[in-house]
Amino acid sequence: MNIDLTDTTTRRIQDALTQARHLMGGPAIGMVLTLIIVTDESAQYDAVRAATEAAREHPCRVLTVISRDARGNSSRLDAEIRMGETGPGETVLLRMYGPLAEHADSVVVPLLMPDTPVVTWWPGGKVPKVPSADPLGRLAQRRVTDSYAARDRLGTLAQLANGYQPGDTDFTWTRLTSWRSLLAAALDQDHDEIVSGEVAAEPDSPSAELLAAWLSVRLGVPVGRAVSDGPGITGVRLATESGELGISRPDGRVATLSRTGQPDRQVSLMRRHMPELLAEELRRLDPDEVYQEAAVRFAKDLAAGSSQGVAADPVSDSPSAATAEGAARGTSAGTSEGKASASRTAKPRAARKKPAEES
Repeated sequence: MNIDLTDTTTRRIQDALTQARHLMGGPAIGMVLTLIIVTDESAQYDAVRAATEAAREHPCRVLTVISRDARGNSSRLDAEIRMGETGPGETVLLRMYGPLAEHADSVVVPLLMPDTPVVTWWPGGKVPKVPSADPLGRLAQRRVTDSYAARDRLGTLAQLANGYQPGDTDFTWTRLTSWRSLLAAALDQDHDEIVSGEVAAEPDSPSAELLAAWLSVRLGVPVGRAVSDGPGITGVRLATESGELGISRPDGRVATLSRTGQPDRQVSLMRRHMPELLAEELRRLDPDEVYQEAAVRFAKDLAAGSSQGVAADPVSDSPSAATAEGAARGTSAGTSEGKASASRTAKPRAARKKPAEES
C-alpha cells in the first residue's frame, strides 16, 4: 500500500499510518525500533531498499529524511507512506522544502515509535562531524555512518573517531566482523609469540586501517599497511618467531588460511552488502567500545604520522587470550604483550564514490 501526502503535517501522517494498519488488518504495531535515514534524493532508493530488507529481521518504522531545496521562503512537507509491500514494518519518506529542511528533527520527533530505541543512519558520504551533536543524531541510541562512501575516506574516519561518543559506529567497522572472527579463531590455536603484522588492501581503505589498528592494540605489536589492487582487504599476515600465519583473499569471496608447517585451508569470506551490514548493526544498541578503541588509535596514528604514517605512541597493557565469539563483536584478539605501535605505509588520498561494499 502506497499513500502520497502533499503539503502535509505530522498529524496527517500519523492518521494515515493508523488508518493503513487497520485497512491491512494489523491494528497492532509490533515494531521494535525506529530507523531514521538521513540521505538525499539520489541515494534514497538504495538506502530504503537496504532498510526494507533489514526490517525482515528487525521490524521497524523507517523514517527517511530527504532535504530538498532549502533556499525557498516557504516550508513544505511531502510524505510517501509504504506499507506491506516487501516485508514487515512501515516506511515513510519525508521530503522537506524551504526552512523546514533545516529543522528536520521537529518533523521526526512526533513520528517516533513510542518506548522503542532509535537508530539514525547516514548512508552517504555527507556525515556530521560529530554525529551525536546532530539534531537527528541526538534522538538516537545508535548512530551509524559509512566513511567508505566519503570522498576523503581516511579523513572522514579520523574526524568521526575524534568526535566519537558512545553509540557511534561505522560500516567500515561492521565490514570487519568476518575478518576479526577468522583471525581470532586462528589465534585461539597454539602459536608462537607474534612479533609483527601487515594488512594488505586498497590504498585508501578505512576498514584496513581499522583492522591494522585493532590488531596492533590487541596484539601489542607493529602492524603495517601494504597496498594491493583490492577488492577491499586482500590479506593479513602475522609473523611469529618460528613462521607465519596468514589469510589471503584476492577475489573477495574465498580466503586461504595458511600457517607454517600446516596445510592450507580455504574459508568462505564473502564481501557483504549493505542490507547485511545494516541488519548486523541493528542487532545491538549498546556502545561498541572496541570500535572506539580501534578508531581512536587510527586517528592518533594518522595525526602523528601525517601522510606518510610513522609509528605512534607505544601500546601498554595489551589484552590477551582472544576468542572467536569475542572478536566478532570486538573483544581481545591475541596474547603478546609487546609495546610497539601500529605503523602506516600507505599514503592516504582522496577516495572514489561508492561502492557500498569494501572489506
